[in-house]
Amino acid sequence: MSHRAVRTYRLHLASSMLLIVAAPLMAQPQTPPAAAPKTCAAGGFMAPPPSYMPVEVLSDGRVTFRICAPDAQNVRVTSSDIADVIPMGFPAGTPAGLAMTKDAMGVWTVTTPKPVPADNYRFAFNVDGVKVPNPQGTTWSEERTGTNSTFEVPGPAGDFQTWKAEVPHGTVSTIEYWSKSIGAKRRAHVYTPPGYMKGSTAYPVLYLVHGAGDSDDSWTSVGHANNILDNLIAAGKARPMIVVMPFGHTPDRPGADILNNNDFGNDLLKDLMPYVAANFRTVNTPDARAMAGLSMGGSHTIRNGLTHPELFHYVGIFSMGLGLGNNGAAQVADYEKANDAALKRDAKDLKLLYYAIGKDDFLYGTVAPTRSIFDKYGIKHVYNESEGGHTWINWRRYLTDFAPRLFK
Repeated sequence: MSHRAVRTYRLHLASSMLLIVAAPLMAQPQTPPAAAPKTCAAGGFMAPPPSYMPVEVLSDGRVTFRICAPDAQNVRVTSSDIADVIPMGFPAGTPAGLAMTKDAMGVWTVTTPKPVPADNYRFAFNVDGVKVPNPQGTTWSEERTGTNSTFEVPGPAGDFQTWKAEVPHGTVSTIEYWSKSIGAKRRAHVYTPPGYMKGSTAYPVLYLVHGAGDSDDSWTSVGHANNILDNLIAAGKARPMIVVMPFGHTPDRPGADILNNNDFGNDLLKDLMPYVAANFRTVNTPDARAMAGLSMGGSHTIRNGLTHPELFHYVGIFSMGLGLGNNGAAQVADYEKANDAALKRDAKDLKLLYYAIGKDDFLYGTVAPTRSIFDKYGIKHVYNESEGGHTWINWRRYLTDFAPRLFK
């Protein structure tokens, strides 16, 4: 037998032996790999978004919330805004929220027990003790610290603050400026009315301040001030105006008081207002300038708007006053003493003093002492006592009532 034939024979023999040894192994049934458990979690960067709706307004007005959290043990939805208008199983302002239930895919769900009135609301999820804005959200509202998601329930009752395609829209800009008064970079939001960007007209200005838990973003993100102004202007109910929304908080320092805050006043009067006058087309007269604010912003207005009639002839105070607590009488007396000349001038020069508060507001006790100051100095004012409490539901409506009264 040739050497080549021998090599071929050996190869065939080896192959046959390999098949004989492997045959029993190949005959054994094969166990398929364990299938990866299916969850709601996204599969990667290019994966499509989850199919569930994080916020769904049902036909009966109730609202269903959903979040994907397959590994979580306890998930709730929180919204002090909703808790102010319907029972959600927890008192307003507390973090407990509505308990959610997890399905087999890891989606947690809960539906409000009652319909939610038409309006705009902030909310967040609490996932195992951690606050989480809606991971699938597209609208947000910044607080003093932290962020909430928002959603809107449409309907006639909230139509005044809804974005409408058929209405001309203004622009909301974010500005940053250096405040020499407090030695820090500052931020504000500025609404300019429809037509501002391609025109040359100068406009009156409203300085509009938020409350203690919020930021300069709040009057637009949750307050919908831009939509309110767009709709009022389109209906011919309000004059086109610029609205400047400052950041109401200033850097912490020993002895600082967020309600009686000279740092804010100095920044507003010495830094922000000159910046706005230099960078926007404004009418710079007291008759074309207003200041208003809610809660803490109302306090800023009492102390920096009402006390400067040489600058502001239109003033709005929402859900705030003077004279609350054990030293209330002393607080009123100190305010009058420090601002006696300005209050006397208010009686002659103010075009409008607007004062609004809800019957259930925890600051309702400040109404009588504050109005007594107005009466003592002969300052005429429009008083709006509404239903409800210390809520954005009221503050949007106060702005809607206040803005048409400006710059007449």
